[in-house]
Amino acid sequence: MQIETFKIFRDLVETASFSKAAELNAITQSAVSQQIRALEKRFKTALIRRRKKNFSITPEGKALLQASQEILRTYETLGDRLEELKNHVSGNLIIATVHSIGLHELPRSLKLFRRTYPSVDVSVEYLRSAQVYQSVAAGNSDVGLVAYPARHRGVTVESHWKDKLVLICPPNHRLAKRRSIEISALSGEHFISFAFDQPTRKAIDRIFRANSVTIRRSMEFDNIETVKRAVEIENGIAIVPLASVDEETENESLYAVEIESVDMWRPIGLVQRRGEPSAAIRAFVSLLRKRDVL
Repeated sequence: MQIETFKIFRDLVETASFSKAAELNAITQSAVSQQIRALEKRFKTALIRRRKKNFSITPEGKALLQASQEILRTYETLGDRLEELKNHVSGNLIIATVHSIGLHELPRSLKLFRRTYPSVDVSVEYLRSAQVYQSVAAGNSDVGLVAYPARHRGVTVESHWKDKLVLICPPNHRLAKRRSIEISALSGEHFISFAFDQPTRKAIDRIFRANSVTIRRSMEFDNIETVKRAVEIENGIAIVPLASVDEETENESLYAVEIESVDMWRPIGLVQRRGEPSAAIRAFVSLLRKRDVL
């Protein structure tokens, strides 16, 4: 039995007219009669009293009318309910990220996402850059965030965002009070680096080579927080994302100095596994794409 049959019966009872019921459903009066007889045959009972001048409904017809109205209300609101379910984002979202992005770039977007989609349980894993690609490709993480993104098997990578790299030094360093410097001013300085296999370290080394800058590398670490602490303690210098030293520059435990005449913008990449993403992943990626900065 089709849903249209219940609508025809409802329209017939509410209008008390075969012709009007036929008009409302764009069918003939004969077709209306056939549908009503089919209902009576299906339920083995009379539903209406057929008289020339007076239209009336049997007690069984009243019961079917009530059921028909409920069925049609459910059917007519089903599209809205399904759309609501489709737009309701829930589930889990695991984000793999390098420390510098996860601790200093991501929190603004993450706060907005959690406020917009409170039903999504978000967790953040801090990994080295190569591990981020591997974790997403293996399905252990849903999305990843890396600096200086590169192609990697099993994942797609896109980059819409950049952060600025700056020189940092302790307050008593000779460069601390400078607003900006040439890259050549770093020659001979005690330099605290990221670990040799990190993309940001490789990019900084390329900048030094391109500008014939020779630094005295004193230490290297695999995360940005340790690099910053080492600069404070060892009276050395380092190059880090500007957003990562907001707190330190505000309390003046470190000074940030712009480096002139060199491209010091670090691209940030979004890593996703190939295939159809979940609703939570789609929502998170969509939110990021709408933002100029993470």
